Amino acid sequence: MSYIVICTVAFAISGLTLFSGFGLGTLLMPTFALFFPVEVAVVATAMVHLANNIFKVILVGRKADSATVLKFALPAAVFAMFGALLLNYFTIIEPLVQYVFAGRTCTITAVKLVIASLIFVFAVMELIPAVKKISFDAKYIPLGGALSGFFGGISGFQGALRTAFLIKAGLPKEVFIGTMVVSAVIVDISRLLIYGITFFSRDFDLLQSQGGIGLVIAGSLCAFGGAFVGSRLLKKITMRTIQLIVGSMLLILAIALGSGFI
Repeated sequence: MSYIVICTVAFAISGLTLFSGFGLGTLLMPTFALFFPVEVAVVATAMVHLANNIFKVILVGRKADSATVLKFALPAAVFAMFGALLLNYFTIIEPLVQYVFAGRTCTITAVKLVIASLIFVFAVMELIPAVKKISFDAKYIPLGGALSGFFGGISGFQGALRTAFLIKAGLPKEVFIGTMVVSAVIVDISRLLIYGITFFSRDFDLLQSQGGIGLVIAGSLCAFGGAFVGSRLLKKITMRTIQLIVGSMLLILAIALGSGFI
């Protein structure tokens, strides 16, 4: 069942992200969180996200605008490290509350509350049309990189912010997409470096023992397939229905995660 869920989500969302600001991590991270501790889910998602973005770089990366990449991705990489370090801090805080509900022991932890809060915020962003239209002047691209990188480091949620700050850069569609994916790869590499030297070194055995490595590989391959299909077939897509469905699902998941039910 875990393979079916992860692969389906990775394939579908990867194809859509190639032409929109809708992030693969926005839905894939909560999906991994159904099967693993939330911090492990963040790392597993980052691994799939990096592999998928490398594949996208092969497809469209040559179109990237190098000047914009430098302005956005350098501060993004630095602040992604700060976000990743903060995530590590939250993982070592003792559980805040434990209670029993319907015979199930539920645990509320600091990391669950933080991730649940971010899921809630980004879900609301998907549901409110006015928020989706927000964009920023091109002079704020470095600030956008810092914010996108920070939230990417702490949770993996960065696509919406990346789009909001790059959309006004005045780039043609193909250049815009290439710039987005190259920037995403740089952020993924920087945050994975911090994950690797902090909490993931102690959680790798858990991921491996529960079949997580196979899920990461399968999810990556399905994301490749989704990106390839998207690059060939999806010329124009209406995202509103998908945003409403995903946003509603994320709100439910945020409540379940924040309450310690999952």
